[in-house]
Amino acid sequence: MDNETESRRDGNWAQPYELVSGQTQHHKLGHVRLWVTLLDQEWQVRSETREPETDPVSWTESVGRQLPLASMSLQRFIREGDSSTVTFIPAVANLPTVIRPYHPLTIPAGARCTIYVGTVVWMKVCAGQNQTLLTEVPLAVPSLTWVGRNTMEGELCYSSSSFGRLVLEAVPKRPWRAVTPVTIINRRTESLLLERFSLPTPLLSLHQNQRGELWTPGVVVEVATDMNSASLHIDEGLLVAAGPCQQVAPARETSARGRLVRAFDRVFG
Repeated sequence: MDNETESRRDGNWAQPYELVSGQTQHHKLGHVRLWVTLLDQEWQVRSETREPETDPVSWTESVGRQLPLASMSLQRFIREGDSSTVTFIPAVANLPTVIRPYHPLTIPAGARCTIYVGTVVWMKVCAGQNQTLLTEVPLAVPSLTWVGRNTMEGELCYSSSSFGRLVLEAVPKRPWRAVTPVTIINRRTESLLLERFSLPTPLLSLHQNQRGELWTPGVVVEVATDMNSASLHIDEGLLVAAGPCQQVAPARETSARGRLVRAFDRVFG
């Protein structure tokens, strides 16, 4: 049995891993493969995204001294001092994410509903005790889409590869996905057809529960007259169903009022 097999274990967010010069840590999570190598004077990071053949559910990491193929793209970073720890921090998407319900959903006048969505996170590779950022890797190939009234007014967003669900248990739980409850309140006098929703991903912090799942605070959208009048706010706490959680990453952006006002016009695309 080789060293890599002996040291295979589950990967964890926000946990420092200690390496010695010459060692390579290999991660398998989702459709991404990541290799982090420590040398005397530098860190090396290699990654690739593979075509999905199955729906993977686990994240494993192993340590050995074997490098991947030389043809793989390589990023090199100067090693600061004698730093020998590497930590992996999750990060929400840097653009809003367009979510679709499993099928278009009609919300009657005066009614509300909560849909649960899962969005893919990015992996920040951080070195040393100060967790100096080396690079960040998307844990799925992001697909871009345009949300707005026309081609001149709008916003570039990511398109989620998964559907929003009305039942929390129907949302696949993966170490590389964050679950967000979205409550939509229809205060209009007529029904509201929900076909897609622009989730302000950069404004959400990330929290991890004891099962290793990532959660964000809930998002609440109220529609009083028409789509463009929607108001949006982010809950301070987490859903009770998430269980005890610890914050592992702050939001990418602060909830500046201007950022939210611009998002209002494009909440429903």
